[in-house]
Amino acid sequence: MTDAELARSVAVEAGELLKSIRASSGLEGAALGALGDRDANRLILDRLRAARPDDFILSEESVDDRARCAASRVWIVDPLDGTREYASGSSEWAVHIGLAIDGRPALGAVSVPDRDQVFATDDLPPKHPPCPAGLRVVVSRSRAPDIARCVGDRLGAIMIPMGSAGAKAMAVVEGRADVYLHDGGQYEWDNCAPAAVALAAGFHASRIDGSPLVYNCQNPLLPDLLICRQEVAATVLEAIAQG
Repeated sequence: MTDAELARSVAVEAGELLKSIRASSGLEGAALGALGDRDANRLILDRLRAARPDDFILSEESVDDRARCAASRVWIVDPLDGTREYASGSSEWAVHIGLAIDGRPALGAVSVPDRDQVFATDDLPPKHPPCPAGLRVVVSRSRAPDIARCVGDRLGAIMIPMGSAGAKAMAVVEGRADVYLHDGGQYEWDNCAPAAVALAAGFHASRIDGSPLVYNCQNPLLPDLLICRQEVAATVLEAIAQG
């Protein structure tokens, strides 16, 4: 099994487990989210360690082994991206399985289980043409101002409220949106797999100043992200720079 096939298989299996937990556990709210995080994380670690015993794993739900920093290959995973959405019954949650090689988002898979979708670097949907109605920016469902809303307003974009980071990023890859922009503080597991999928599909993925995304850093904080169509990247980056 190739790395990409492994990422896709594990993302799908973890997503099915999470759906089963939500349907049968009898839990709700924070307790449901905690159980989902724990059990999906255990499954993912078991599968990756069995298949790639020499690789390191950085997971949101596990203690960080800083020895990974000297490694070339590190799996960066979020067992349940969008715990709040998952626990509330929303479909806007995801499973992220990414592989960073020498600090770059080399490959990965993002499963959006409630939509029965998986986006993987070896099996990508066709790229859709731009929407004739204008630029579409995915934004948080929160009413609080954020950079995506500010830039979207500046560009006269259509705002599309959405849940988790993975759901937002895959909306761009799928063609339901044109821009995903985040500046509220993320970690490597929030965006490694989505960035790998977006780059493989021919989209722009970078920090919000246009610099490359770098993974497997000692501090896994990676606070900002831009994923968008290549043809609008320069326009969006210019709007961001205007402050």
